[in-house]
Amino acid sequence: MPGPDIRADENVHGEMSSAPTATVHSGVETKTERKLTVLETHGYVLGRTIGSGSYATVKVANSDRHNCQVAIKIISKFQAPGDYLKKFLPREIEVVKGLKHENLIRFLQAIETTHRVYIVMEYAENGSLLDIIRKDQHIDESRGRRWFRQLVEAVDYCHERGVVHRDIKCENLLMDNSLNIKLSDFGFARGHMKPKNGVYALSETFCGSYAYASPEILKGVPYRPQDSDIWSMGVVLYAIVYGRLPFDDTNYTQLLKQVQNKVSFPREPKISTECRKLITKILAPLKLRAKIPQILADPWLNPHQSPKDEELDSKPDNATSKEDIKNANIGTVTFDRKFEEVK
Repeated sequence: MPGPDIRADENVHGEMSSAPTATVHSGVETKTERKLTVLETHGYVLGRTIGSGSYATVKVANSDRHNCQVAIKIISKFQAPGDYLKKFLPREIEVVKGLKHENLIRFLQAIETTHRVYIVMEYAENGSLLDIIRKDQHIDESRGRRWFRQLVEAVDYCHERGVVHRDIKCENLLMDNSLNIKLSDFGFARGHMKPKNGVYALSETFCGSYAYASPEILKGVPYRPQDSDIWSMGVVLYAIVYGRLPFDDTNYTQLLKQVQNKVSFPREPKISTECRKLITKILAPLKLRAKIPQILADPWLNPHQSPKDEELDSKPDNATSKEDIKNANIGTVTFDRKFEEVK
């Protein structure tokens, strides 16, 4: 297993008493200290759980080594699929070790024991973008512009280094104490994807979440993951400003039809024409889909260059009905559905 500070150790977190044990020897009671857990030997004291899945748990921990709180992803070797342990997890650790950007969750350390793998990361204390959208119902364009630019710059940084994320979604955009975006969860990421002689490698691993997946992924054809990351960013932008997802992932057949049609917009909330134009450029067929340089130069992301940025259109094209909005509300759609193969 790649990654720094990898050690084999039978000790696991939370399996030993935190109090000294008492023993009696020759009629005299003495106290012996318990053996430290593997995390404690590295200076981590586990706290509350902030996330959990079928084979992994994320906990907050206090770190003596880093003098701050950190997040520790704990993966059970017994519960995790073999393909994940052999392929995706080593790839994730290899990828995140080489990344350092202000809008990416920082990797700190990986530790392996007989039963578990621990990935120690920067802790983003303000939850996820999804939490904020659910709380505020939708995000105003000023905040949305700032957060979306941070996301685009983080993904641009990754792509320039040959790393594709392949699971960009609101849950994986965490917020630090200054409410800056931190892209996290590189579990489906892949490195060494720089173009060779101008030719990009195609991916045939169909992974991510249905509602954020590009048409080419949903159709199950070999795809360029950089373009699919861009599509997912468009879904995130739509979710930011409208407080709901553009596509309903509850029916695969309907979802496939929706992503191949021009994206539609609800009547409320009222969003600027420039913002809707950018979303349309991103959620577009592959040949027409905007690239990152085009997105970064877009008028909506550069309002000082666009006096029309705040114009509102009370009757946007392809407006959806109130019933559509109710049925596709961001708070009711399943977000954590993963898939590795499209049939």
